[in-house]
Amino acid sequence: MAKLDMESIVEAVNNLPVLPGIVLKVIKLTEDPDSTVQDISRLLNQDQVITAQVLKMANSAFYGFPRRIGSVTDAIVLLGFRTLRSIVMAAAVSDLLNQEIPGYAMEYGELWRHSQCAAMAARLIARKSKFAMLDVAYTAGLLHDIGKIILNNAMQDTYQEIVARVTSDNISFVEAEVQELGFNHAQVGARVVEKWNLPVETVEAIRYHHIPEKAEVNPRLTAIVHLADVISVSMGVGMGIDGLLYSVSEEAMQLLGLDEITIESIISELIDVFSDQSIFEIK
Repeated sequence: MAKLDMESIVEAVNNLPVLPGIVLKVIKLTEDPDSTVQDISRLLNQDQVITAQVLKMANSAFYGFPRRIGSVTDAIVLLGFRTLRSIVMAAAVSDLLNQEIPGYAMEYGELWRHSQCAAMAARLIARKSKFAMLDVAYTAGLLHDIGKIILNNAMQDTYQEIVARVTSDNISFVEAEVQELGFNHAQVGARVVEKWNLPVETVEAIRYHHIPEKAEVNPRLTAIVHLADVISVSMGVGMGIDGLLYSVSEEAMQLLGLDEITIESIISELIDVFSDQSIFEIK
C-alpha cells in the first residue's frame, strides 16, 4: 500500500470535530486566578449534556466521594478546578472515542474504554510518582490513542501486512506502521491535539507514548502516559491488534521511581474501580 502523505493526514485531522467551545471556555476560566466557582458553574449549566456527563463521572467510583454530588457547584467545590477541567475534557471527547475502530481490531466502545482506563491509570501513576499536574496526566492518557481514529481506514487495508512485518523484521508495531503507512498513530494523534491547542507537553506525551525515551519537554509526563497505556493493555481493556506487541520501557519506570509492586497496586485499584462498569457509560 502507498504511504500516506502529510497533506492527507492534515486534511483528515482538520475534518475531526473541534473541541466544543464550552471546553475551551472552561479551560480558560480554570486557568484564571480571578475565576470563581459560580463563574464555572454558570458556564457549565448552559450545556445540559456536558453537565449530565460531568456529574456522572464525578459520582463514579474512581473519585470515591462518600456522598452523591448533586450539582455542578458541588462538583467544582469537592473536586477542584483542575480535576473538573479533565472531566469536562473527557465528557467532550467521549462520543468521538466511543466508536468502532476496525482498523485496529477494536469493537464499538473499546477505544473509549481503553482511553478512559489509561486516563485513570495516568492520574494514579502521577499521584504515586509525585507528579503535580494530575489533570494534565489524565488528559494526555485520555487522548493518547486518538490518532487511531485518523488512521483507521488506512489500517483496515493494511493491518495484516503490518503485523507480518512486526514478526518478520522483529520491529515494534509503531515502526511497522511508519514503514507501511508513512505515519504511526502516535504521530498523528499529536497532530490532533496540536490542532486543539493543547499544551506542548501533552502533544509530546502523545507523540512519544510508545517511545518515552525520546521526550525532551516533559519526559516524566510522557513516561506516565506510556505506563498508563501499558497498564490498560495488560488489563485487557480495549486491547487492539497492537496490544500483543507492546514492550515496557524500563527507563520510564526508573524515571518515575516506580517498581512492579507499585504498578500492581495501581492495577488492583483500577480493578476495584472498574467493578462498576457504569464508569464507561457516557449517556
